[in-house]
Amino acid sequence: MRPSIDETHDPALSSWVAGANGHAEFPVQNLPLGIFSHPGGAPRPGVAIGERILDLQAIAVLLPAEAAARLDSGTLNALLGLPAAERLALRRRLSMLVSAETHRTAIEPALHAAPECELHLPAAIGDFTDFYVGIHHANNVGRQFRPDNPLLPNYKWVPIGYHGRASSVRPSGVSVLRPQGQGKPAEGEAPPFGPSTRLDYELELAVWIGVGNELGAPIPIDQAGEHIAGFGLLNDWSARDLQAWEYQPLGPFLSKSFHSTVSPWIVTAEALAPFRIAQPPRPGGDPQPLPHLWNEADQTHGALAIELKATLESAAMREAGAAPFTLGQGPAANMYWTVAQIVTHHASNGCNLHPGDLLGSGTISAPSDDGLGSLLEITRGGAEPIELPTGETRAFLEDGDTVTLSAVAHAEGYVSIGFGPCTATVLPSRA
Repeated sequence: MRPSIDETHDPALSSWVAGANGHAEFPVQNLPLGIFSHPGGAPRPGVAIGERILDLQAIAVLLPAEAAARLDSGTLNALLGLPAAERLALRRRLSMLVSAETHRTAIEPALHAAPECELHLPAAIGDFTDFYVGIHHANNVGRQFRPDNPLLPNYKWVPIGYHGRASSVRPSGVSVLRPQGQGKPAEGEAPPFGPSTRLDYELELAVWIGVGNELGAPIPIDQAGEHIAGFGLLNDWSARDLQAWEYQPLGPFLSKSFHSTVSPWIVTAEALAPFRIAQPPRPGGDPQPLPHLWNEADQTHGALAIELKATLESAAMREAGAAPFTLGQGPAANMYWTVAQIVTHHASNGCNLHPGDLLGSGTISAPSDDGLGSLLEITRGGAEPIELPTGETRAFLEDGDTVTLSAVAHAEGYVSIGFGPCTATVLPSRA
């Protein structure tokens, strides 16, 4: 089911909340969900509106009964598990409450200044699966190791993914400790153990699962949208030296499991209804996906008009007051498989998904050098370091570097909405 465009997306809609109208990321047309705590308070569900956070528990009596019954928690899992129709009812009610002056007296005391609040993981993540559907990234990385055959034979037949580590996912703002591990040895030598010297970021889209499915019950592709609650940003930090040594034959392990950063706000599938676009056509000669992964309606509106961006700030840049350095930016539509295809594939063997499960798109890169989503691509495996405004160079990340991911959804005739930052600073290893 495709979320519909309704009165909550009206570009003329305004809010009485100060600073919401014209806000670059959180106007009234967005209303993303998150978990926050105000000074002295416990984590609780909230909604971002301008530079404020609306406490949903505090206004529960004004909300639809089904949603109100799922707010007594420090996570969004129960709320994410609402059927799509109930999530839509909640969005419509919230939109009305923050746009109609008649409700201002009741709602205003439940608003908190966002800078004074702490943001937490939006859900208790039971499982985290990372995919590899950014085809330009897959081609760029593959060429470094297999110049004549960058993509493995299965890539265009099935969305490639692996099971990540949910316990080490952290919200934006939590620093990353440089991991330790075994690196790839020189020929005939024992592998060295120590702090990673090839630490990298990955620019990804996060997908939050809503309604789950029973074990043994696949999710048909024409129903996949009913299981997608919303979207965010994901930086799946990667230790490339550890990864090169360990990934054969079973794929990434310690090179990925040390830390993953997510943006704390979940932009709901309903909020993104105006930003649905056609999936880019497959190049001529590429195989038609198998029937269970193909749906014409999904191909017509299964991609998202979201512009992604990654920036870097070194410690020296912060001291000098230099603006963040843009590493790359490009559209989220640079995905070979749609989100619906990812979800359907994940459950095609009967795997059961749960509300609050996290899926990563894999690194999303553009076909041009200005849209690459990792340093591994930008520096050609470290062979061509970039120069920062301070004269520093980077092949891979250094201690003190801060990487920030951001995204904005654009569509002609509609108000643009943002995702909030996904940021973290690299700290030295504890070794």
